[in-house]
Amino acid sequence: MSDNQLVYAVGSGRTPKKLYAVAAEFDGPKSIYAAAEKIRDRGFKGWDCYTPYYVHGLDKAMGQSKSMVGLFTFAGGFGGLVGGFLLVTITSVYVYPIDTQGKPYFSLPGFVPILDLLMIILSAIMSIVGMVVLSGLPRLHHPLWEWDAFTRATHDKFFIVIEANDPRFNEKASIDLLTEIGGTNLTYIGDEE
Repeated sequence: MSDNQLVYAVGSGRTPKKLYAVAAEFDGPKSIYAAAEKIRDRGFKGWDCYTPYYVHGLDKAMGQSKSMVGLFTFAGGFGGLVGGFLLVTITSVYVYPIDTQGKPYFSLPGFVPILDLLMIILSAIMSIVGMVVLSGLPRLHHPLWEWDAFTRATHDKFFIVIEANDPRFNEKASIDLLTEIGGTNLTYIGDEE
């Protein structure tokens, strides 16, 4: 833990000088789902839910739109198909035309395996690139990681974090909202700088 990072329980009388977020713990998937709908309805945008496993429909309850990773996948697949087609056509028809057993220089059935492989490989690579770019990775440090209770998010706890950079964020109103919707273990996350 860095010397500047601070995590204080709400109600302890201490708050960090620079507030990053207010976080709360929830009982289970049903309670976090209902809480996510209420936060979404209040118009918050800079917040997130952390769960130990996938909660079906939570992304819709949070108001998230469909992922853009599919566009990266399509671009990679289409680029692989077009690039592969140009590669095999230009090399076998124009650059190195070799007459093999009287077959035509342009033989699409012979090109299909190469086109298929290039399309699959580039779409897979672009899917990974899209996921990394859209997720904001690599992230070497996050203030939320200083909260000891947050380590349970991968085991058995459910958390909602409302970030202070949200346009609708108000410290007192956010704490009241998290309490109203069933949040426990409310915590300030920030630093002293």
